[in-house]
Amino acid sequence: MVKYGLDYTRCRWILPLLLGIGVIFGIIALAGNGWLESQTLPYVLQASLWQICRRPDQGGEWSCDSLMGYAWGRAAAATYLVGFLLLVICFALAIIAFAIDTLRFNFIRGIGGLLFVAAVFSIMGLVIYPVKFSSEIDMTGINMFSWAYGFGWTTAIMEICLGFFFCCLPNYEDQILGNVKPTYFYSSP
Repeated sequence: MVKYGLDYTRCRWILPLLLGIGVIFGIIALAGNGWLESQTLPYVLQASLWQICRRPDQGGEWSCDSLMGYAWGRAAAATYLVGFLLLVICFALAIIAFAIDTLRFNFIRGIGGLLFVAAVFSIMGLVIYPVKFSSEIDMTGINMFSWAYGFGWTTAIMEICLGFFFCCLPNYEDQILGNVKPTYFYSSP
């Protein structure tokens, strides 16, 4: 990407595309009902960021209770949601930044800093949830943190990695804009 510059049409939209994938993963994590699930029979427990569902036996009906009644449930949901909203803002700003013909590299570095703040909030929510859930909710059998929780961690890792990339991209401003003379290596016979 640095070799051809950000004006190279296929490389210009890679960063906003990766941010868009992070937004999709964040939506899956927020809406997913698989933050915690029973691992073995009988499958009697299933939880999301918002609620916990239990059933008395394998064929029984699920009864769900909100986790928003707990202070830690509200804290986990709020911090993860703030991190997600900051990610959506970064996605919108990245589309604006890369749609402009003349790149504003300080603007791009600001998006990187905002991504680090989003990652901090996301990780806080992802740490509060399992610690307080396992200490305050009675669980039976063997339980595991499942696919939706994994999507939440994938979103947080993408925020960190893209934050580094957005912050480091302005260091290559001259190469991206084509202001550096090419270096030729010539050896005489």
